[in-house]
Amino acid sequence: MKHPENLSQIVAGCRKGDRQSFSQLVDIYATRCYSYFYRLTGDPKQSSDLVSELFIKLLGKIGSYRDGLFDAWLFKIASNIFYDHLRGRQRQKKLLEEKFLQQNQADKGKTRSETETIDRLHIQLEKLDTETAELLMLRFYSGLSFKELAEIRSEPIGTTLSKVHRGLKKLRQLMENDNG
Repeated sequence: MKHPENLSQIVAGCRKGDRQSFSQLVDIYATRCYSYFYRLTGDPKQSSDLVSELFIKLLGKIGSYRDGLFDAWLFKIASNIFYDHLRGRQRQKKLLEEKFLQQNQADKGKTRSETETIDRLHIQLEKLDTETAELLMLRFYSGLSFKELAEIRSEPIGTTLSKVHRGLKKLRQLMENDNG
């Protein structure tokens, strides 16, 4: 996309806290940033979430921008957000693997059928969207209460309850469809 000739004025307006300027900046870069994140994640919802996170972070960091290539500065922030996202997913995966190893130790006394069910459960958990899988892992693997989950997510407890309930329902459907 061709940059507007007044990009430096728009950025200067953003640095002064002008909402109109920030809105223009979002209009200029939102599609490109979404495309960047989509190519990296392959997930439309994650891409949208990452774009939102980028522009929120941009609000706080715009004052540190010094003249130069704005695109390079912006996409450096986008890159850092993506790598933070990856590190979060790695931590989530590591937590799941640790819990799986603990479960394997506990499974030694279980029947083959029980162990296979647990293996299937782990496979189906990976098929859930990241947010739902994270909620279920925090609730059932980490033992967090619904109140704690709601606080972590900065949302009403009813919303958290609904999301966990829908996640369990989806996981149950995946397990039933995989039964066999």
